Amino acid sequence: MVFCELYLIKNVTGDTIKKLDIELAMSEYERATGLMYREGMDVDQGMLFVFPNMAYQAFYMKNTLFGLDIIYIDNEGKIVSFRESATPLDETPLESNVQAQYVLEINAGLAEKWGLDIGDKIDWYQLIE
Repeated sequence: MVFCELYLIKNVTGDTIKKLDIELAMSEYERATGLMYREGMDVDQGMLFVFPNMAYQAFYMKNTLFGLDIIYIDNEGKIVSFRESATPLDETPLESNVQAQYVLEINAGLAEKWGLDIGDKIDWYQLIE
């Protein structure tokens, strides 16, 4: 597993909204497994799913034991779509409204709490492998 620091950046001001410690899900297996079977994560943690190309993405909460906000991000690091407070264990597909290359999962309710908006950006730096 690869880890990184990820910064959520307000588009309007360029200010950092939040710094997160992120696990990268880069392989097909890591992307398919994601946060399944885990009991939770800290407020400053998350998982970033890295896809090889821009595409419409769909996630579901099968075997995911805690609620998540699912944030869809384009190839330039800009937030393009949200699915907030996804229900644990629900297998309903949660589709992106537009094409995305990255998907960030954080604890449910944090997107609203932090005031994330469409157009806000991410920047991330790999730490260790």
